[in-house]
Amino acid sequence: MSGFDAGAVARRVLGTEADALRAQAQALDGAFSAAVDALFAARGRIICTGIGKSGHVARKIAATFASTGTPAIFVHAVEASHGDLGMIGADDAILCLSKSGENRELADVLAYAKRFHIPLIALTARPDSALGKAADVVLQLVDAPEATAELSAPTTSTTLQIALGDALAVALLERRGFKASDFHVFHPGGKLGAMLKTVGDLMHRADELPLVAEGTPMPRALQVMSEKNWGVIGVTDAAGRLSGVISDGDIRRHVDGLLAATVEQVMTRGPRKIAPTSMLASEALALMSDPPPAVTVLFVVEEGRPVGLLQIHDLVRAGVM
Repeated sequence: MSGFDAGAVARRVLGTEADALRAQAQALDGAFSAAVDALFAARGRIICTGIGKSGHVARKIAATFASTGTPAIFVHAVEASHGDLGMIGADDAILCLSKSGENRELADVLAYAKRFHIPLIALTARPDSALGKAADVVLQLVDAPEATAELSAPTTSTTLQIALGDALAVALLERRGFKASDFHVFHPGGKLGAMLKTVGDLMHRADELPLVAEGTPMPRALQVMSEKNWGVIGVTDAAGRLSGVISDGDIRRHVDGLLAATVEQVMTRGPRKIAPTSMLASEALALMSDPPPAVTVLFVVEEGRPVGLLQIHDLVRAGVM
C-alpha cells in the first residue's frame, strides 16, 4: 500500500494508549481502595466475568489473581445464565467488566449478586449504566479514544481494563504479604519456576554430606573427602556447628606436612555458607558468585549446623543458570 507507514501507526497506537494509562492513573480515587478492600475481604474466590473483549480481559485478570495468591476463576457471562451461576458462592466477590455496562448478557449475573448479597465491583466507562448502578464499587475507565479512531474497536479501553486488573492484583498481593517463595508454589515450571526453587528443594542431605569433627587427622579427612566426592569437606565443632571448610585449594596450600596435620590446621574458618534452606536458588547462585572468588559448592546451615550441601551443577540441572 503506497505511503503506508506501519511504524507511524504503531507509534500512534502506543502513544494513544500510553496517554490513556497516564490519565487513568491520575483519575484513581477512593473507589480503587474500596475495591481492594472488598476483594481482600472475600472469604471465597474472586469471580471475574464479562462478555466479548471484556470477557477475554476478565479471563486474563482471573489468571493473574490466581497466580499471585488471590483465589479466582473466570465465569463467562453467557454460560452463567445456563448453570454456571452455581459456581458463584455467597463468600465470593464478583469483578464484572464491561465498557458500556449495558450488555444484556450480564443481567443474570447482576441479579444473582443482588439476590445473594455478593459484593460486585464494576470495571466500566459508565457508572450510570445498568452495571454501574448495580455495583457496590465502580472503577470507572477514563474517557479516552480507542486507538482505532472512527472504528471504536476495543483497544485503548481493554488496555485500561488489563492495567487496572494488574493494579488490583498487585495491591492484593502486597496487602497479603505474598512473597517470591509463595509465587513459586503456583509457578513450578519453566525458567521462572527454576529461579524460584528454594535451596531446600535442591540441596543434598544427611549421609551425602562430607563432614568430619575438629581434631580429625587429615588422612581420615582426605578419605571422607574422596568417598563423598564433592571436592570439599566440612569441619564441625563439639556442638555440631560448621566451623570450617577444606577445599582443594586449602590442601594445595598446606601440602607440606599435610598428612601430619589435623583438619582445623588446614581448614578455612568462617566459610561462605547458605542459610536458611528457604533461600531462593537464584539467591544461592548469587552467593556462589559474589564476592569473588566464585565457589562451586556451599554448605547449607540451620542454626549454625550443616543440614545440606548445594553444588553449582544442581543449579544447572534445575535450570537456574
